[in-house]
Amino acid sequence: MSFSVFGDKFTRHTGIARLMEDMNQGLRTPGAVMLGGGNPAQIPAMNDYFDRLLGQMHRDGVLAEALSNYDGPQGKTTLRDALATMLREQFGWPLTAHNIALTNGSQSAFFYLFNLYAGRRADGSKKRVLFPLAPEYLGYADAGLDEDLFVSARPSIEMLPEGQFKYHVDFDNLHIGDDTGMICVSRPTNPTGNVITDEELLQLDALAQQHDVPLVIDNAYGVPFPGIIFSDARPLWNPNIILCMSLSKLGLPGSRCGIIIADEAVIAAIGNMNGIISLAPGSIGPAIAKEMIDRGDLLRLSDEVIRPFYQQRVQETIAIIRRYLPAERCLIHKPEGAIFLWLWFNDLQVTTEVLYQRLKQRGVLMVPGHFFFPGLPQEWPHTHQCMRMNYVPDARKIEQGVRILAEELALIEQQNREHQHVS
Repeated sequence: MSFSVFGDKFTRHTGIARLMEDMNQGLRTPGAVMLGGGNPAQIPAMNDYFDRLLGQMHRDGVLAEALSNYDGPQGKTTLRDALATMLREQFGWPLTAHNIALTNGSQSAFFYLFNLYAGRRADGSKKRVLFPLAPEYLGYADAGLDEDLFVSARPSIEMLPEGQFKYHVDFDNLHIGDDTGMICVSRPTNPTGNVITDEELLQLDALAQQHDVPLVIDNAYGVPFPGIIFSDARPLWNPNIILCMSLSKLGLPGSRCGIIIADEAVIAAIGNMNGIISLAPGSIGPAIAKEMIDRGDLLRLSDEVIRPFYQQRVQETIAIIRRYLPAERCLIHKPEGAIFLWLWFNDLQVTTEVLYQRLKQRGVLMVPGHFFFPGLPQEWPHTHQCMRMNYVPDARKIEQGVRILAEELALIEQQNREHQHVS
């Protein structure tokens, strides 16, 4: 049996497919230490809240209504109205429901957007997606219908105290050409926890408008919800910006609800694509979010429960890492948001793909760094020296995983010394 060109491309094994397989295996394998996937934490206070809310929605008939009816192709109108009102009041953005579309998860949203703005054009030209600050989310890398759809720019690196560092956009070497169809950045960034500064974001917005391309901001972890962001960062939107949000990191990844905030013409296009590909987005997540907004709980819980939980957890995790791995052996990207730590082993004698395989043999799942640099034009050793680590599991699991990581790093160093001695 043979497939089409589309079939050949989308049946290849990819980094995101391996990540989801690892996550499924790790979540369901007793004893596995799952430090690789992006599943959000099971925050007890949020689980209790959702139990109570869903019970009330069931009693009020809201749940049955959401389960029993299709929404329109742009998604549940009541949520779109409520979100537009909330963001208008919160930030002064001139939004209506016509500026908001829902999708079956953020991954679907980015598949739509990448292929709307990049790829082959009617005039024979080809546009590409520019990531101005690699590393970026590995789920982007295979979401293009055309090959060679993405190009990344290397960052500048600021070294910080206490064995930390921070990536910045290297504007001096950032090239936006005639083949640039869109600029895309996540904030906070998966995998690094980086939050590009307000100044960097404004400069990217100015460049996007100058070159007449949209600036897409992946805000899945950002403000105003779920608020997993630990630095001061001002949200930004205007008609040239496409802002993407999600319900997943509230603790609702199974609801598969992505949110796109954009100019009305973009939203109309997304609605058409939804209609063709899935008829309409799912209704349960939007129904839950609408109830949360009506009760004043969406922003309150983000501020009072979700952000403090992750901020405490990341501080505890860094303390665990430093008990086993000093700064000389492991640098950590400054944790400014999201649910990951980005570890840099700048003296590692093997690639982090090799380290990943060794850890997996011992039941520890992390993600090697090379997947997070889609479209980097030149080989860069740094891409093979980093790993992404989820800090969501409880402290006991994290310590078990970090201890095994430290042991494997020590074994690699010992084996390298022995090899050099023999040579």
